[in-house]
Order: sequence, then structure tokens, then C-alpha cells
Amino acid sequence: MDAYGHVNNVVFLRYLEEARVNFLFRPDKNFKQGSVVARHEIDYKRQLVHRHTPVDIELWVTEIRAASFTLAYEVKDDDQIYVRASTVIVPFDFEAGRPRRLTEGEREFLQEYMDDDKEEAVAA
Repeated sequence: MDAYGHVNNVVFLRYLEEARVNFLFRPDKNFKQGSVVARHEIDYKRQLVHRHTPVDIELWVTEIRAASFTLAYEVKDDDQIYVRASTVIVPFDFEAGRPRRLTEGEREFLQEYMDDDKEEAVAA
């Protein structure tokens, strides 16, 4: 919380990171070969006042390219949206020190969470 009693903008990046890590590095599906964040975009829709109850973070895939993909998020309660955001992620080969292409398994995993209808909601 910041001096005004609401959740600071930097904290929202942490919320998104937690959701993204839980999504990409689940025991059954993961990006073991590595990935890096190339871009974040965040639209703050409403103030989130500090509280002890959690907020929900809905996450889905909006774009899959050969060497990147985009995740979209909504940080919300049942009827209140606090943040809409997106993150461009690049698969990365840490040994070689350079970006890599998505593997077929990664592409198939991401495709399961693709939602073209939601993409329009994030862009609005």
C-alpha cells in the first residue's frame, strides 16, 4: 500500500508475475527452456484499496507467434475490474543468451488458453 492507502502500481506487476509464474510453471506444463518478459502494458481502471481479502486474476492467451506470445490479465473482484494488462513473453535460451522459437509442446499448451473474444475486451 502506498501513502494514499491503495495498492501501489508496482504491486500490480507482482500480482501479474505471480499469476504468470503459476500459469507457465505448473507441474504438468511448463517452460523449462526459459522465457523473458519483453513488454508489459497496464491500464489502471479503478483504485484498489488495501485489504486482507484476495483479488482474482484472470489470465488468458491473446496471441501466439513463432518466437513470442502475449498473455492478458484482469485483476478483479466479481463485478469490479481494477486492472487490465498484457505481457509479451519471449522464449529464451539462457545458455546461448538469445531468444528462441516456441516448441511444439509450448505452442499446444498456449493454444488451450487462447481466447480471441477476450482480446477485444482488453483492447477496449
